[in-house]
Amino acid sequence: MGSTANATSAQRDRAPAGKPFGPTFVTPLYMGAILNPVNSSVIAPALVAIAAAMHTSVGSTAILISSLYLTSAIAQPAAGRLAEEFGPRRVFFTGILLVLAGGVLGAFARDMPTLVTARVLIGAGTSTGYPSAMLLIRRRAQATGLQEPPGSVLGGLAIAGAATVAVGPAIGGLLIGWLGWQTAFWINVPVAVTAFAMAAAWIPKDTDRVRDRSPRALVSRVDLLGIVAFGGALTALLVFLSSLPNPDWTALVISAVIATGLVAWELRAANPFLNVRLLASNLALTSTYLRNGLTLLGTYVILYGLTQWLEASRGLSAYQAGLTLIPMGVLSAVSARVVSRRTRVRVPLIVSALLLLVGAAATLFLDSGTPLIVVVAITAAFGLTSGAGNVANQTVLYREAPPESVGTASGLLRTFGYIGSIASAAITGTAFHSHVDDTGLRHISWALVGIAALVLVMTVCDRSLAKADRRPAH
Repeated sequence: MGSTANATSAQRDRAPAGKPFGPTFVTPLYMGAILNPVNSSVIAPALVAIAAAMHTSVGSTAILISSLYLTSAIAQPAAGRLAEEFGPRRVFFTGILLVLAGGVLGAFARDMPTLVTARVLIGAGTSTGYPSAMLLIRRRAQATGLQEPPGSVLGGLAIAGAATVAVGPAIGGLLIGWLGWQTAFWINVPVAVTAFAMAAAWIPKDTDRVRDRSPRALVSRVDLLGIVAFGGALTALLVFLSSLPNPDWTALVISAVIATGLVAWELRAANPFLNVRLLASNLALTSTYLRNGLTLLGTYVILYGLTQWLEASRGLSAYQAGLTLIPMGVLSAVSARVVSRRTRVRVPLIVSALLLLVGAAATLFLDSGTPLIVVVAITAAFGLTSGAGNVANQTVLYREAPPESVGTASGLLRTFGYIGSIASAAITGTAFHSHVDDTGLRHISWALVGIAALVLVMTVCDRSLAKADRRPAH
């Protein structure tokens, strides 16, 4: 899972003296990292207008959300693998160009298939930002002789995403109200152009040479079959999750069959895309994926479920419900900033799990008569959980992942997060299947309590976290 040649070339890099992680290096990485949350959050206020423009139901526009999540879940680790093979700067640029293409295509779209195509392009393009950034940070740290970069550098990736999600729905609602639904796609153009210009000026060129290889050798090096099988298994799984509460058991069986074949293939592959042996032997890394996915599952359940409940039970508009959740996003960014200044991860992860459980238990007492300020206070707990958990899990991954495969490992961390977001939609869809009311919210709350309790037990019992605090990164 990775290229030894790329790892050794990173050690030959020479970072500039002074501030190797100064603003000129990290700013384009943060710009690339916000492209995905921008497109995840700004589209929400545009769905009603898109449905009217395309002469379809609002419910059918949900494919614009799921297509981005599904593409991103598959493309994140694939982009990380490509970055390890061809160089993170090249992959980063390719992703930005895909985002530009998707933004322009979506803005001029006149039918739903074109819009879906645009969202797939955007999902693939934005997926290059995070794994490329993690690989560039890893190589810069190696080049400067650091065991790991300053915590604020890794924390900045989480803060940038959290801040974007916090203000995305509100800003998107304003822009779409003024300029139309096309703004949800046009917004990619200035952000992507700015990121491209910054990266071209400030990120050093990849030292990896793109070696001439036969198509067969290239397929083997990248493990194209492994990527395709991974995508197939994940797609079938997400089809099953999206079908709830009327489960599509065929999709689940297909996912299990493909996953079994994937494991068998990866155990024999010379350059496995999904290093099954590593996941089986490095339980600290595997636990990080599961813990991160479950934490985000809980956060997204409250983000989606509570938003629907606020609109149905309190009569708030989508824009007003988005404003209500801004404190949650702001506190997520604040807690990410605080945790990024710490070198230890076990205590922040335990506190994050405790806050998740407290917030979940508090939602059991919500009803249509609960003062809005109480609702905002409860969502604050989830914001603190999200920020602290995101940064701490990201730090654990950086320490536990093999240096040569940090791109793929980082992409898989995001993949588990996307699975959590889609699973959260399945939970809210099941709870609110017939009607959005207090009873459905209570069902969601009990699901949250179970998720939070599992995360807390996993975290407290994970002895590898204490070991990670006692040793530096690879």
